[in-house]
Amino acid sequence: MAETKPEPADTQSPEPTATPMQAVPSWVSRSSLAVCMAGLVIAGYLTWEHFTGATTFACPQTGTINCVKVTTSSYSNIVGVPVALLGLLYFGALTLMCLPAAWRSPRPFLRALRLGSVTTGVLLVLYLIWAELFRINAICLWCTAVHILTIALFTIVAIAHALSGPLRSHQP
Repeated sequence: MAETKPEPADTQSPEPTATPMQAVPSWVSRSSLAVCMAGLVIAGYLTWEHFTGATTFACPQTGTINCVKVTTSSYSNIVGVPVALLGLLYFGALTLMCLPAAWRSPRPFLRALRLGSVTTGVLLVLYLIWAELFRINAICLWCTAVHILTIALFTIVAIAHALSGPLRSHQP
């Protein structure tokens, strides 16, 4: 007589039925990448100007609009690091996070990092705008362009985040 083994009880709990992340519209990856590339160019120019003496700016140097005054002020460095270089690193990192393949990634960590990065960028921009208006008493047109690009990138990423649903682990 053949001995039959009892079938093991199903001890595994059912897999969670997480809704997969919705794909973001194609305009999101294209526009975020374009904003990042423009940010790289302008932040690169500001970084170059910082390290070469900030005297060749294509920006007026009198009155309220004064790039040299802004970029050589005590607010142009954070913990000894030039703000222009921070901007270049910021847009460089976000360029990688805004590549089409990165937008298609189901990894919640990447989504959270992208959203956290643009949020940090906007907070820094708000601080720098405050410094320009109330401490330095001058505005840099190039810096303003970076501020606008940072806010635009934040807006694009926030909309994409809202469209793709909450952060959650992707279930294969």
